[in-house]
Amino acid sequence: MSGSGYVRTIALTPPALGNNTADAQRLEQAVKKEFTTGFVHIPRALTADLPMRLRKWHWRAKVVLFKDRRSVVVVDLLDPEDAAPVLGAAVDIGTTRMVISLLDLETGETIGETGLDNPQADIGPDVLTRIHHAGTPAGREQLKRLAVSAVNDHLAQLCRDNQVTPDRVFLVAGAGNTAMTHLFAGLPAFGIIQEPYIPCTNIPDTLDAATLGLTIHPLAQVFLFPNIGSYFGGDLLAGILAADLDQKEHPCIMVDVGTNAEIVLGNKDWLMACAGAAGPALESGVSQMGMTAKPGVIDRVTVDPSTRDLIVHTIDDQPPVGICGSGMIDLAAALFVTGRIDIRGKLVPEACGDRLTDEDGIPTFELVPGSGSGTGRPIRLSQVDLNSLTSAKAAMYTILEVIVSQTAGLSFSDLDRFYVAGTFGSFINPASAITIGMLPDIPTDRFTVLGNTSLKGAQLVLTDPNAFDRVMAIRDTITYIELNVNQGFMNLFSGAKFYPHTDTSRFPSVKI
Repeated sequence: MSGSGYVRTIALTPPALGNNTADAQRLEQAVKKEFTTGFVHIPRALTADLPMRLRKWHWRAKVVLFKDRRSVVVVDLLDPEDAAPVLGAAVDIGTTRMVISLLDLETGETIGETGLDNPQADIGPDVLTRIHHAGTPAGREQLKRLAVSAVNDHLAQLCRDNQVTPDRVFLVAGAGNTAMTHLFAGLPAFGIIQEPYIPCTNIPDTLDAATLGLTIHPLAQVFLFPNIGSYFGGDLLAGILAADLDQKEHPCIMVDVGTNAEIVLGNKDWLMACAGAAGPALESGVSQMGMTAKPGVIDRVTVDPSTRDLIVHTIDDQPPVGICGSGMIDLAAALFVTGRIDIRGKLVPEACGDRLTDEDGIPTFELVPGSGSGTGRPIRLSQVDLNSLTSAKAAMYTILEVIVSQTAGLSFSDLDRFYVAGTFGSFINPASAITIGMLPDIPTDRFTVLGNTSLKGAQLVLTDPNAFDRVMAIRDTITYIELNVNQGFMNLFSGAKFYPHTDTSRFPSVKI
Protein backbone atom coordinates (compact mmCIF):
# COMPACT_ATOMS: atom_id res chain seq x y z
CA MET A 1 0.00 0.00 0.00
CA SER A 2 1.34 3.44 -0.90
CA GLY A 3 0.24 6.99 -0.25
CA SER A 4 -0.61 8.80 2.95
CA GLY A 5 -3.62 10.19 4.70
CA TYR A 6 -6.94 8.68 3.75
CA VAL A 7 -6.11 7.96 0.11
CA ARG A 8 -3.90 4.90 -0.44
CA THR A 9 -2.97 2.86 -3.51
CA ILE A 10 -3.00 -0.84 -2.66
CA ALA A 11 -1.71 -3.96 -4.38
CA LEU A 12 -3.40 -7.19 -3.33
CA THR A 13 -2.06 -10.69 -3.80
CA PRO A 14 -4.31 -12.36 -6.41
CA PRO A 15 -6.32 -15.31 -5.12
CA ALA A 16 -5.23 -18.86 -5.93
CA LEU A 17 -6.17 -22.40 -5.04
CA GLY A 18 -3.89 -22.17 -2.05
CA ASN A 19 -5.06 -18.68 -1.13
CA ASN A 20 -8.83 -18.62 -1.30
CA THR A 21 -9.57 -15.62 0.94
CA ALA A 22 -12.70 -13.82 -0.28
CA ASP A 23 -12.26 -10.52 -2.12
CA ALA A 24 -13.79 -8.36 0.61
CA GLN A 25 -11.75 -10.00 3.36
CA ARG A 26 -8.63 -9.70 1.23
CA LEU A 27 -9.23 -5.96 1.06
CA GLU A 28 -9.97 -5.81 4.79
CA GLN A 29 -6.66 -7.50 5.62
CA ALA A 30 -4.70 -5.01 3.53
CA VAL A 31 -6.38 -2.05 5.22
CA LYS A 32 -5.98 -3.56 8.70
CA LYS A 33 -2.27 -4.01 8.14
CA GLU A 34 -1.83 -0.39 7.04
CA PHE A 35 -3.96 1.23 9.76
CA THR A 36 -3.31 -1.30 12.57
CA THR A 37 -7.03 -1.39 13.22
CA GLY A 38 -9.16 -4.19 14.56
CA PHE A 39 -12.11 -3.74 12.24
CA VAL A 40 -12.65 -2.54 8.68
CA HIS A 41 -16.10 -1.68 7.40
CA ILE A 42 -16.87 -2.12 3.70
CA PRO A 43 -20.32 -0.70 2.89
CA ARG A 44 -22.69 -3.10 1.18
CA ALA A 45 -22.93 -0.79 -1.82
CA LEU A 46 -19.23 -1.42 -2.54
CA THR A 47 -19.32 -5.19 -2.35
CA ALA A 48 -21.65 -5.54 -5.33
CA ASP A 49 -18.98 -4.74 -7.91
CA LEU A 50 -15.87 -5.26 -5.77
CA PRO A 51 -14.84 -8.52 -7.54
CA MET A 52 -15.21 -6.95 -10.97
CA ARG A 53 -13.18 -3.86 -10.07
CA LEU A 54 -10.32 -5.75 -8.47
CA ARG A 55 -9.96 -8.07 -11.45
CA LYS A 56 -10.29 -5.26 -13.98
CA TRP A 57 -7.56 -3.30 -12.22
CA HIS A 58 -5.32 -6.40 -11.82
CA TRP A 59 -5.66 -6.44 -8.05
CA ARG A 60 -4.62 -2.82 -7.60
CA ALA A 61 -6.87 0.04 -6.50
CA LYS A 62 -6.82 3.53 -5.11
CA VAL A 63 -8.73 3.29 -1.83
CA VAL A 64 -10.47 6.21 -0.13
CA LEU A 65 -10.77 5.57 3.60
CA PHE A 66 -12.05 7.27 6.72
CA LYS A 67 -12.66 6.44 10.36
CA ASP A 68 -15.51 6.12 12.78
CA ARG A 69 -15.25 5.30 16.47
CA ARG A 70 -15.11 1.57 15.86
CA SER A 71 -13.48 0.98 12.50
CA VAL A 72 -11.77 2.18 9.37
CA VAL A 73 -14.40 2.71 6.66
CA VAL A 74 -13.74 2.00 3.00
CA VAL A 75 -15.49 4.90 1.30
CA ASP A 76 -14.78 3.90 -2.30
CA LEU A 77 -12.36 2.16 -4.65
CA LEU A 78 -10.96 4.00 -7.64
CA ASP A 79 -8.94 2.98 -10.66
CA PRO A 80 -5.28 3.16 -9.57
CA GLU A 81 -4.59 5.25 -12.67
CA ASP A 82 -7.36 7.73 -11.84
CA ALA A 83 -5.61 11.10 -11.94
CA ALA A 84 -8.60 13.28 -10.99
CA PRO A 85 -8.28 14.91 -7.56
CA VAL A 86 -9.76 13.13 -4.55
CA LEU A 87 -11.39 15.90 -2.53
CA GLY A 88 -12.56 16.66 0.96
CA ALA A 89 -14.50 19.62 2.35
CA ALA A 90 -13.92 21.22 5.76
CA VAL A 91 -16.82 23.27 7.13
CA ASP A 92 -16.87 25.78 9.96
CA ILE A 93 -20.52 25.68 11.04
CA GLY A 94 -20.72 29.10 12.63
CA THR A 95 -23.83 30.65 14.12
CA THR A 96 -23.45 33.78 12.00
CA ARG A 97 -21.00 32.75 9.29
CA MET A 98 -20.11 29.45 7.69
CA VAL A 99 -16.82 28.82 5.90
CA ILE A 100 -16.11 25.98 3.47
CA SER A 101 -12.64 24.85 2.46
CA LEU A 102 -12.00 22.45 -0.44
CA LEU A 103 -8.97 20.17 0.00
CA ASP A 104 -7.01 17.73 -2.13
CA LEU A 105 -6.92 14.69 0.14
CA GLU A 106 -3.83 13.24 -1.53
CA THR A 107 -1.64 16.32 -1.22
CA GLY A 108 -3.32 18.04 1.74
CA GLU A 109 -3.43 21.24 -0.29
CA THR A 110 -6.29 23.71 0.15
CA ILE A 111 -7.51 24.44 -3.38
CA GLY A 112 -10.34 26.86 -2.56
CA GLU A 113 -12.32 28.51 0.22
CA THR A 114 -15.59 30.39 0.48
CA GLY A 115 -17.71 31.97 3.20
CA LEU A 116 -21.41 32.61 3.56
CA ASP A 117 -23.92 33.96 6.03
CA ASN A 118 -25.61 31.12 7.87
CA PRO A 119 -29.11 31.03 6.31
CA GLN A 120 -30.59 29.76 9.57
CA ALA A 121 -30.44 33.41 10.63
CA ASP A 122 -33.60 33.84 8.54
CA ILE A 123 -35.37 31.85 11.28
CA GLY A 124 -33.59 33.64 14.10
CA PRO A 125 -30.29 35.52 14.46
CA ASP A 126 -29.56 33.84 17.78
CA VAL A 127 -29.19 30.20 18.74
CA LEU A 128 -32.02 30.34 21.32
CA THR A 129 -34.62 31.29 18.71
CA ARG A 130 -33.44 28.53 16.41
CA ILE A 131 -33.56 25.91 19.15
CA HIS A 132 -37.14 26.87 19.95
CA HIS A 133 -37.99 26.66 16.23
CA ALA A 134 -36.43 23.19 16.18
CA GLY A 135 -38.94 22.04 18.82
CA THR A 136 -40.96 20.24 16.14
CA PRO A 137 -39.79 17.73 13.51
CA ALA A 138 -40.81 20.17 10.78
CA GLY A 139 -38.81 22.98 12.40
CA ARG A 140 -35.74 20.79 12.78
CA GLU A 141 -35.97 19.70 9.16
CA GLN A 142 -36.32 23.28 7.98
CA LEU A 143 -33.22 24.45 9.87
CA LYS A 144 -31.22 21.46 8.68
CA ARG A 145 -32.34 21.98 5.08
CA LEU A 146 -31.38 25.66 5.16
CA ALA A 147 -27.84 24.95 6.32
CA VAL A 148 -27.23 21.84 4.23
CA SER A 149 -28.66 23.40 1.06
CA ALA A 150 -26.40 26.41 1.53
CA VAL A 151 -23.37 24.13 1.90
CA ASN A 152 -24.43 22.23 -1.24
CA ASP A 153 -24.81 25.43 -3.26
CA HIS A 154 -21.57 27.05 -2.16
CA LEU A 155 -19.57 23.83 -2.33
CA ALA A 156 -20.84 23.28 -5.89
CA GLN A 157 -19.75 26.80 -6.82
CA LEU A 158 -16.38 26.24 -5.16
CA CYS A 159 -15.97 23.09 -7.26
CA ARG A 160 -16.90 24.94 -10.46
CA ASP A 161 -14.43 27.68 -9.66
CA ASN A 162 -11.69 25.05 -9.42
CA GLN A 163 -12.74 22.92 -12.42
CA VAL A 164 -13.81 19.90 -10.37
CA THR A 165 -17.18 18.29 -9.67
CA PRO A 166 -18.94 17.70 -6.32
CA ASP A 167 -19.00 13.92 -6.88
CA ARG A 168 -15.22 14.00 -6.32
CA VAL A 169 -15.80 15.15 -2.71
CA PHE A 170 -15.48 11.94 -0.67
CA LEU A 171 -15.05 13.27 2.87
CA VAL A 172 -16.50 16.16 4.88
CA ALA A 173 -15.53 17.36 8.36
CA GLY A 174 -17.66 19.96 10.14
CA ALA A 175 -17.04 21.81 13.39
CA GLY A 176 -19.49 24.01 15.23
CA ASN A 177 -20.76 24.71 18.70
CA THR A 178 -23.03 22.15 20.29
CA ALA A 179 -26.27 23.82 19.21
CA MET A 180 -25.14 24.42 15.64
CA THR A 181 -23.93 20.83 15.30
CA HIS A 182 -27.34 19.57 16.41
CA LEU A 183 -29.23 21.93 14.10
CA PHE A 184 -27.00 21.07 11.12
CA ALA A 185 -27.59 17.37 11.69
CA GLY A 186 -31.33 17.78 12.29
CA LEU A 187 -31.13 16.56 15.90
CA PRO A 188 -33.38 17.68 18.78
CA ALA A 189 -31.68 20.54 20.60
CA PHE A 190 -34.17 21.59 23.31
CA GLY A 191 -32.19 19.83 26.06
CA ILE A 192 -29.28 22.18 25.50
CA ILE A 193 -31.21 25.13 26.95
CA GLN A 194 -33.25 23.33 29.60
CA GLU A 195 -31.92 22.34 33.01
CA PRO A 196 -29.90 20.15 33.46
CA TYR A 197 -28.67 21.15 29.95
CA ILE A 198 -28.16 17.78 28.29
CA PRO A 199 -27.50 17.55 24.53
CA CYS A 200 -29.11 14.88 22.38
CA THR A 201 -25.64 13.50 21.65
CA ASN A 202 -22.08 14.41 22.46
CA ILE A 203 -20.62 12.24 19.70
CA PRO A 204 -22.51 12.41 16.38
CA ASP A 205 -19.87 10.07 14.90
CA THR A 206 -19.24 9.54 11.21
CA LEU A 207 -22.36 9.83 9.04
CA ASP A 208 -23.31 9.09 5.46
CA ALA A 209 -23.39 12.33 3.47
CA ALA A 210 -26.56 11.20 1.70
CA THR A 211 -28.32 10.91 5.07
CA LEU A 212 -27.63 14.59 5.72
CA GLY A 213 -28.67 15.55 2.21
CA LEU A 214 -25.25 16.58 0.95
CA THR A 215 -25.06 16.27 -2.83
CA ILE A 216 -21.48 15.07 -3.18
CA HIS A 217 -20.08 11.58 -3.78
CA PRO A 218 -22.95 9.13 -3.09
CA LEU A 219 -20.90 7.15 -0.54
CA ALA A 220 -19.14 10.14 1.04
CA GLN A 221 -18.62 10.20 4.80
CA VAL A 222 -19.18 13.16 7.15
CA PHE A 223 -17.48 13.68 10.49
CA LEU A 224 -19.05 16.21 12.86
CA PHE A 225 -16.72 17.10 15.71
CA PRO A 226 -17.99 15.84 19.08
CA ASN A 227 -18.77 18.18 21.93
CA ILE A 228 -18.08 18.05 25.66
CA GLY A 229 -21.44 19.45 26.73
CA SER A 230 -24.05 22.06 25.97
CA TYR A 231 -21.61 24.97 26.14
CA PHE A 232 -18.39 23.35 24.97
CA GLY A 233 -18.72 22.28 21.37
CA GLY A 234 -16.85 20.67 18.53
CA ASP A 235 -15.50 24.01 17.35
CA LEU A 236 -13.42 24.18 20.55
CA LEU A 237 -12.16 20.62 20.10
CA ALA A 238 -11.18 21.59 16.56
CA GLY A 239 -9.37 24.60 18.03
CA ILE A 240 -7.42 22.46 20.49
CA LEU A 241 -6.37 20.27 17.58
CA ALA A 242 -5.36 23.25 15.42
CA ALA A 243 -3.32 24.81 18.22
CA ASP A 244 -1.73 21.46 19.20
CA LEU A 245 -2.59 22.18 22.83
CA ASP A 246 -2.78 18.46 23.50
CA GLN A 247 0.88 18.10 22.49
CA LYS A 248 2.48 21.06 24.31
CA GLU A 249 5.15 20.50 26.95
CA HIS A 250 4.36 23.64 28.97
CA PRO A 251 1.00 25.18 29.95
CA CYS A 252 -0.63 27.18 27.16
CA ILE A 253 -4.02 28.81 26.85
CA MET A 254 -6.38 29.36 23.94
CA VAL A 255 -9.23 31.88 23.92
CA ASP A 256 -11.99 31.99 21.31
CA VAL A 257 -14.32 34.96 21.67
CA GLY A 258 -17.68 34.89 19.92
CA THR A 259 -21.12 34.84 21.49
CA ASN A 260 -19.31 33.25 24.43
CA ALA A 261 -15.70 33.41 25.54
CA GLU A 262 -14.44 29.85 25.41
CA ILE A 263 -11.12 29.03 27.01
CA VAL A 264 -8.87 25.97 27.07
CA LEU A 265 -5.83 25.68 29.33
CA GLY A 266 -3.24 22.93 29.61
CA ASN A 267 -0.65 20.82 27.83
CA LYS A 268 -0.02 17.22 26.76
CA ASP A 269 -0.65 15.94 30.29
CA TRP A 270 -3.87 17.76 31.17
CA LEU A 271 -6.48 20.06 29.66
CA MET A 272 -9.28 22.03 31.26
CA ALA A 273 -11.86 24.29 29.69
CA CYS A 274 -14.64 26.71 30.51
CA ALA A 275 -17.04 29.00 28.70
CA GLY A 276 -18.73 32.21 29.73
CA ALA A 277 -20.74 35.07 28.27
CA ALA A 278 -18.02 37.58 27.44
CA GLY A 279 -18.50 38.25 23.78
CA PRO A 280 -21.91 39.66 22.82
CA ALA A 281 -20.81 43.28 23.10
CA LEU A 282 -18.11 42.63 20.55
CA GLU A 283 -20.37 41.71 17.64
CA SER A 284 -23.66 42.91 16.20
CA GLY A 285 -26.65 42.38 18.44
CA VAL A 286 -25.78 44.11 21.67
CA SER A 287 -23.78 47.09 20.48
CA GLN A 288 -25.49 49.26 17.89
CA MET A 289 -22.18 49.95 16.17
CA GLY A 290 -20.61 46.50 16.48
CA MET A 291 -20.72 44.32 13.38
CA THR A 292 -18.98 41.31 11.93
CA ALA A 293 -15.82 41.84 9.91
CA LYS A 294 -16.32 42.76 6.22
CA PRO A 295 -15.03 45.41 3.79
CA GLY A 296 -15.42 48.93 5.17
CA VAL A 297 -15.65 47.81 8.79
CA ILE A 298 -13.22 49.55 11.13
CA ASP A 299 -10.85 46.89 12.46
CA ARG A 300 -8.12 49.08 13.95
CA VAL A 301 -8.01 52.40 15.80
CA THR A 302 -4.73 54.06 16.73
CA VAL A 303 -3.66 57.32 18.36
CA ASP A 304 -1.56 59.92 16.54
CA PRO A 305 1.31 60.44 19.03
CA SER A 306 1.69 64.15 18.24
CA THR A 307 -1.92 65.31 17.96
CA ARG A 308 -3.65 62.62 20.09
CA ASP A 309 -6.20 62.32 17.27
CA LEU A 310 -7.83 58.94 16.60
CA ILE A 311 -6.89 57.24 13.32
CA VAL A 312 -9.19 54.54 11.93
CA HIS A 313 -8.35 51.71 9.53
CA THR A 314 -10.98 49.75 7.63
CA ILE A 315 -10.94 46.29 6.10
CA ASP A 316 -9.88 46.52 2.43
CA ASP A 317 -9.35 50.27 3.00
CA GLN A 318 -12.99 50.97 2.11
CA PRO A 319 -14.96 53.98 3.44
CA PRO A 320 -15.99 53.19 7.04
CA VAL A 321 -19.43 51.66 7.53
CA GLY A 322 -19.17 50.44 11.12
CA ILE A 323 -16.80 48.85 13.60
CA CYS A 324 -16.15 45.23 14.57
CA GLY A 325 -15.14 43.72 17.92
CA SER A 326 -11.39 44.15 17.52
CA GLY A 327 -11.93 47.74 16.39
CA MET A 328 -14.03 48.43 19.47
CA ILE A 329 -11.25 47.14 21.71
CA ASP A 330 -8.75 49.39 19.92
CA LEU A 331 -11.17 52.30 20.24
CA ALA A 332 -11.72 51.76 23.96
CA ALA A 333 -7.95 51.55 24.50
CA ALA A 334 -7.41 54.74 22.49
CA LEU A 335 -10.13 56.57 24.41
CA PHE A 336 -8.66 55.43 27.71
CA VAL A 337 -5.02 56.36 27.05
CA THR A 338 -6.08 59.79 25.75
CA GLY A 339 -8.24 60.44 28.80
CA ARG A 340 -11.49 60.47 26.86
CA ILE A 341 -12.86 57.76 29.16
CA ASP A 342 -12.06 57.41 32.84
CA ILE A 343 -11.17 54.36 34.94
CA ARG A 344 -14.88 53.52 35.24
CA GLY A 345 -15.24 53.41 31.46
CA LYS A 346 -17.29 56.60 31.40
CA LEU A 347 -16.92 59.22 28.66
CA VAL A 348 -15.21 62.40 29.90
CA PRO A 349 -16.92 65.51 28.42
CA GLU A 350 -13.93 67.83 28.82
CA ALA A 351 -11.59 65.47 26.97
CA CYS A 352 -14.09 64.46 24.25
CA GLY A 353 -14.88 68.04 23.32
CA ASP A 354 -17.28 68.60 20.44
CA ARG A 355 -17.14 64.94 19.53
CA LEU A 356 -19.41 64.21 22.48
CA THR A 357 -23.10 64.55 21.76
CA ASP A 358 -26.31 63.68 23.55
CA GLU A 359 -28.49 61.08 21.86
CA ASP A 360 -31.82 60.67 23.65
CA GLY A 361 -30.14 61.47 26.94
CA ILE A 362 -27.22 59.09 26.35
CA PRO A 363 -23.65 60.49 25.99
CA THR A 364 -22.30 59.46 22.59
CA PHE A 365 -18.82 59.80 21.07
CA GLU A 366 -18.60 60.46 17.33
CA LEU A 367 -15.73 58.45 15.83
CA VAL A 368 -16.43 59.20 12.15
CA PRO A 369 -18.65 62.07 10.94
CA GLY A 370 -21.35 61.35 8.40
CA SER A 371 -19.36 63.17 5.72
CA GLY A 372 -16.52 60.68 6.15
CA SER A 373 -18.46 57.42 6.39
CA GLY A 374 -19.43 55.03 3.66
CA THR A 375 -23.10 55.27 4.57
CA GLY A 376 -23.44 59.02 4.97
CA ARG A 377 -24.30 58.48 8.63
CA PRO A 378 -21.91 59.14 11.51
CA ILE A 379 -20.29 56.20 13.28
CA ARG A 380 -20.72 56.68 17.02
CA LEU A 381 -19.99 54.95 20.29
CA SER A 382 -22.63 55.49 22.95
CA GLN A 383 -22.12 55.10 26.67
CA VAL A 384 -24.45 52.10 26.45
CA ASP A 385 -22.12 50.50 23.89
CA LEU A 386 -19.16 51.28 26.09
CA ASN A 387 -20.86 49.79 29.15
CA SER A 388 -21.43 46.58 27.21
CA LEU A 389 -17.79 46.45 26.20
CA THR A 390 -16.71 47.13 29.78
CA SER A 391 -18.80 44.21 31.03
CA ALA A 392 -17.45 41.98 28.26
CA LYS A 393 -13.82 42.81 28.96
CA ALA A 394 -14.36 42.33 32.70
CA ALA A 395 -15.97 38.96 32.14
CA MET A 396 -13.15 37.92 29.82
CA TYR A 397 -10.43 38.78 32.32
CA THR A 398 -12.36 37.22 35.20
CA ILE A 399 -12.86 33.97 33.33
CA LEU A 400 -9.13 33.86 32.65
CA GLU A 401 -8.33 34.55 36.29
CA VAL A 402 -10.72 31.84 37.49
CA ILE A 403 -9.37 29.11 35.24
CA VAL A 404 -5.67 30.04 35.41
CA SER A 405 -5.24 31.16 39.01
CA GLN A 406 -8.11 29.77 41.05
CA THR A 407 -8.59 26.45 39.27
CA ALA A 408 -5.19 25.50 37.85
CA GLY A 409 -3.12 27.25 40.51
CA LEU A 410 -0.95 29.02 37.93
CA SER A 411 -0.04 32.64 37.35
CA PHE A 412 -0.38 34.33 33.97
CA SER A 413 3.42 34.45 33.75
CA ASP A 414 3.47 30.63 33.77
CA LEU A 415 1.76 30.53 30.37
CA ASP A 416 4.16 29.61 27.59
CA ARG A 417 1.82 30.72 24.79
CA PHE A 418 -1.45 32.63 24.68
CA TYR A 419 -3.45 31.70 21.58
CA VAL A 420 -6.30 33.88 20.36
CA ALA A 421 -8.71 32.11 17.99
CA GLY A 422 -11.81 32.75 15.91
CA THR A 423 -12.75 35.54 13.53
CA PHE A 424 -12.42 37.97 16.44
CA GLY A 425 -8.93 36.65 17.07
CA SER A 426 -7.88 37.29 13.48
CA PHE A 427 -7.91 41.05 14.07
CA ILE A 428 -7.40 41.66 17.79
CA ASN A 429 -4.41 43.72 18.90
CA PRO A 430 -3.22 42.13 22.17
CA ALA A 431 -1.69 45.43 23.32
CA SER A 432 -5.10 47.13 23.14
CA ALA A 433 -6.77 44.24 24.96
CA ILE A 434 -4.15 44.52 27.71
CA THR A 435 -4.63 48.29 27.91
CA ILE A 436 -8.33 47.98 28.73
CA GLY A 437 -7.77 45.03 31.08
CA MET A 438 -9.32 42.37 28.87
CA LEU A 439 -6.25 40.15 28.54
CA PRO A 440 -3.48 39.69 31.14
CA ASP A 441 -0.42 41.91 31.06
CA ILE A 442 2.14 39.43 29.77
CA PRO A 443 4.77 40.04 27.04
CA THR A 444 3.00 40.54 23.73
CA ASP A 445 5.37 38.12 21.98
CA ARG A 446 3.64 35.29 23.85
CA PHE A 447 0.39 36.01 22.04
CA THR A 448 -0.29 34.13 18.82
CA VAL A 449 -3.28 34.87 16.60
CA LEU A 450 -4.58 31.64 15.08
CA GLY A 451 -7.57 32.80 13.05
CA ASN A 452 -10.29 30.28 12.26
CA THR A 453 -9.21 27.26 14.32
CA SER A 454 -12.60 25.61 13.82
CA LEU A 455 -11.88 25.35 10.10
CA LYS A 456 -8.21 24.46 10.60
CA GLY A 457 -9.13 21.61 12.94
CA ALA A 458 -11.63 20.27 10.42
CA GLN A 459 -8.95 20.40 7.73
CA LEU A 460 -6.56 18.44 9.94
CA VAL A 461 -9.10 15.66 10.50
CA LEU A 462 -9.42 15.24 6.74
CA THR A 463 -5.71 15.11 6.03
CA ASP A 464 -4.18 13.37 9.06
CA PRO A 465 -5.65 10.01 10.19
CA ASN A 466 -4.03 10.49 13.61
CA ALA A 467 -6.09 13.64 14.15
CA PHE A 468 -9.31 11.61 14.48
CA ASP A 469 -7.83 9.63 17.37
CA ARG A 470 -6.49 12.82 18.98
CA VAL A 471 -9.96 14.41 18.88
CA MET A 472 -11.51 11.41 20.60
CA ALA A 473 -8.74 11.30 23.21
CA ILE A 474 -9.12 15.03 23.93
CA ARG A 475 -12.87 14.66 24.27
CA ASP A 476 -12.51 11.80 26.75
CA THR A 477 -9.85 13.40 28.96
CA ILE A 478 -10.54 17.15 29.09
CA THR A 479 -11.99 18.62 32.28
CA TYR A 480 -14.82 21.11 31.90
CA ILE A 481 -15.21 23.81 34.57
CA GLU A 482 -18.74 25.14 35.10
CA LEU A 483 -18.49 28.87 35.78
CA ASN A 484 -22.17 29.22 36.64
CA VAL A 485 -21.52 27.57 39.99
CA ASN A 486 -18.23 29.35 40.72
CA GLN A 487 -18.84 31.42 43.85
CA GLY A 488 -15.83 33.70 43.44
CA PHE A 489 -16.60 34.78 39.90
CA MET A 490 -18.83 37.76 40.71
CA ASN A 491 -16.42 39.12 43.34
CA LEU A 492 -13.57 39.07 40.86
CA PHE A 493 -15.80 40.41 38.11
CA SER A 494 -16.62 43.63 39.97
CA GLY A 495 -12.94 44.47 40.30
CA ALA A 496 -12.34 43.89 36.60
CA LYS A 497 -15.01 46.42 35.55
CA PHE A 498 -12.51 49.26 35.93
CA TYR A 499 -9.86 50.30 33.39
CA PRO A 500 -7.64 48.43 33.33
CA HIS A 501 -8.52 47.02 36.79
CA THR A 502 -9.03 48.18 40.37
CA ASP A 503 -5.66 46.58 41.10
CA THR A 504 -3.45 48.50 38.67
CA SER A 505 -0.38 46.49 39.74
CA ARG A 506 -1.75 43.70 37.54
CA PHE A 507 -1.13 45.92 34.49
CA PRO A 508 2.31 47.50 34.93
CA SER A 509 2.73 48.13 31.19
CA VAL A 510 -0.40 50.29 30.92
CA LYS A 511 0.60 53.96 31.06
CA ILE A 512 -1.86 56.84 30.74
